[in-house]
Amino acid sequence: MPEFSVPLGKNEKLKIVVDRIRNNVELNALWKASNIIAIDRLGFNDHGPVHVKIVANLALKMLRILIKRGMVPNIVKDYGMSNEDAEVLVVIAAALHDIGHAIHRVEHEDNSVFLAAPIIDKLLRDLYNEEERTIMKAEILHAIFSHRANVMPLTLEAGIIKIADALDMEEGRARIPFEIGKVNIHSVSAMAIKKVEVMEGEAKPLKIKISMRNSAGIFQVDQLLKDKIETSGIKDLVEVEAKVIGEMEEKIVDQVTF
Repeated sequence: MPEFSVPLGKNEKLKIVVDRIRNNVELNALWKASNIIAIDRLGFNDHGPVHVKIVANLALKMLRILIKRGMVPNIVKDYGMSNEDAEVLVVIAAALHDIGHAIHRVEHEDNSVFLAAPIIDKLLRDLYNEEERTIMKAEILHAIFSHRANVMPLTLEAGIIKIADALDMEEGRARIPFEIGKVNIHSVSAMAIKKVEVMEGEAKPLKIKISMRNSAGIFQVDQLLKDKIETSGIKDLVEVEAKVIGEMEEKIVDQVTF
């Protein structure tokens, strides 16, 4: 199991929280159980330790870029807390957002909220007073709940989590369903995504650059990522650039028979 890690900067609270995430037996067991459901029983891709590490790193990078460009996280604007607390918030939300798969993929967002609540208490213990801890918990649960398709996030932090979750779309993410024979537009288009980069934008504060080995990847961008951005609550802050790299498109499949 890969070690959970993010760039900590000078955020001492985040350092403590990341260490607690790594060593929380219950959380690590839920990641394992989530993948039993997602990979072994449903034939989906990883929704455990690999996925949450990718999402946490993307979310933290997005948050830091947006803060640099003058955006104010809701935990700061609404409650007078700090940017460092916003970093703790998005990292915990990323780590816990998919643990509901351990129960079932159906309504997994609701399941994640249920399972996450007591774990959040353990991760935040002694770092905040009771009021601050309660506020952080509520905001983390909001971000977890709001990553579902038909829910509009109401905070900058939750919007970031929703988009970061959708950005885990590079080629390796579809390899499991692809290799067990699920050759469909979902697996083929996901295999077409070569690289996803998050950077500071020009026209908008945040730029997402997607490199594709084959134009089949447009399905991932237009049908999946676009919907998540449209319902993120922060779509006006994001621009997306998707390009096929190289002079020739790479072949992903030889043929399909049914």
